[in-house]
Amino acid sequence: MTTYRTVLKATLQPVIGSRFQPTGFPDLGAAEFDSAQGRALLVESTQSMANRLESTTWDEANADQHGDLAGLPYVRVVDAEGTFLSSSRLEAHRLASAYVMNGEVDGVNGEQWMRDRLGLTAGRPLDHRAVARACFALDPVALIHGVFFARKGWPWQPRIARAVTSFIEAYDVRPAVSGGVKRDVVINEAKDGATAEGYGTVPHHRIEYTAGQITAYFSIDHAQLRSYGLSESGTALLHALIDFEIGTLLDSGLRLRTACDLDVVEIDGERPDTTEAARRIAKLVEECGDQLGPITTAVWTGRGKG
Repeated sequence: MTTYRTVLKATLQPVIGSRFQPTGFPDLGAAEFDSAQGRALLVESTQSMANRLESTTWDEANADQHGDLAGLPYVRVVDAEGTFLSSSRLEAHRLASAYVMNGEVDGVNGEQWMRDRLGLTAGRPLDHRAVARACFALDPVALIHGVFFARKGWPWQPRIARAVTSFIEAYDVRPAVSGGVKRDVVINEAKDGATAEGYGTVPHHRIEYTAGQITAYFSIDHAQLRSYGLSESGTALLHALIDFEIGTLLDSGLRLRTACDLDVVEIDGERPDTTEAARRIAKLVEECGDQLGPITTAVWTGRGKG
């Protein structure tokens, strides 16, 4: 029987104590809502979890992709002197990053270079599978977490949705209100404007939460992965990368913020084996050699709109 979705649920708990700090949103703060399980809370958003999953493919210490992913292509952004700036694994818009579009690749304007790679032609229908193959050759991870080429001057603006959706929710939540003091041993009373400069003793409040249950959800859309029209090995490589990302994230712990350090208690579903996924990736990278391009270097000089 064909499988269209795989859903994984991980029950979490704070590593120490019972309080945790959820994600906050501008002009909103913590996102509380009513659910069948009572008062609920969005602990980590879909966008943030996508970034956290993607970050498992990156080695911050070496400013390069994880060693287990050697052989995979991605776009590396450097300045005119060759100093590393960013990459398609770190950018919110991935392959559609402004640093790529406003940079240069092999002396060609990044936006024109990308349009040529995607094969976009005015007056011709958009070939979604050709776009997927082009993205696979540049950075397969973009096909997992999505990319949107919102370029007004292009004949088409290709969009690839997320193939993996993840978020963390908490249920039966209650606020835990506390506070503290920023203490100044030199100046106890801050005069006008002094606080903004860091002087004075300043009390502050903090709102954290407790919960009866915290759950991380992962949904893998197999139908979307198949819709890319990649080779059997190419599709298998995407599945292996997804297993590597989810497995690494769960194995390494979920320290989302200073006051939000969560540990896995139980998993409903088959937990990905990170080591086994890495072995599959190494094998499949060799099989997909003719479908994967090299690591691309985009040079960004700081010039662009604005």
